[in-house]
Amino acid sequence: MSKPRYTQTEMMIVAASRLLEDGKIVYVGTGMPMLAALLAQRTRAPRLVIVFEAGGIHPLNPPTLPLSVGDSMTTWRAVMAASMDYVMSILQAGYGEYAFLGAAQIDMYGNINTTVIGPWEKPRVRLPGSGGANDFGSLAWKTIILMRQDRQRFVEKLDFLTTPGYLTGPGAREKAGLPRNTGPWRVVTQLGIYKFDENDKRMTLVSVHPNVSIKDIQENSGFPIKIPEKVEVTPEPTEEELKILRSLDPYGIVLRK
Repeated sequence: MSKPRYTQTEMMIVAASRLLEDGKIVYVGTGMPMLAALLAQRTRAPRLVIVFEAGGIHPLNPPTLPLSVGDSMTTWRAVMAASMDYVMSILQAGYGEYAFLGAAQIDMYGNINTTVIGPWEKPRVRLPGSGGANDFGSLAWKTIILMRQDRQRFVEKLDFLTTPGYLTGPGAREKAGLPRNTGPWRVVTQLGIYKFDENDKRMTLVSVHPNVSIKDIQENSGFPIKIPEKVEVTPEPTEEELKILRSLDPYGIVLRK
């Protein structure tokens, strides 16, 4: 059997990068979101403005992947080396057109957990917590969540609510005081791409990745995902996208996970 041309991780990152528009502003975190934004900047969105939580604003084609949002590479030929306070302030002012988040758990309304697995008082696993994730998910116009999918991650009820999605459904974000027309927009996993229904705010399948079936989608979720009559197949990564992506992470810090 021949070796696959790309991995599931590479498929996820390429698919996520294609969601970003040229000339827009995206807030990114460490890992896959960072790689997706840098790939977009080098391919279809050369004027994409990348903002890092620790203060780096719009680095111009950094040669390698920053190790974290505070890495000096985040200010490589950047427009500005600001502060966390500054970047959160401009997010509050409405300049977060996109935000990229990862998650340990997600529910059908796009609420995510990055705090604990198990009860808060005595968790099985203690996770990094919010960082800027709550700010991103609360205030960005379109939040993209990039994560692995299985029944332990796609859950009916979160162990802890770190970052709000659509909370309990239609109107709940607004009732909680969050800005209108903000919230989760897409979820990208190793199996497919999802959106949230305009009416009931439930997670809905947009496309399946190559060689993934609807049965795979359903069996790897702890809640029912809405399946439309017509489901597209996500286009495979091109050779150029894979070449650029691998050059950004030559040591496999993210790509080999």
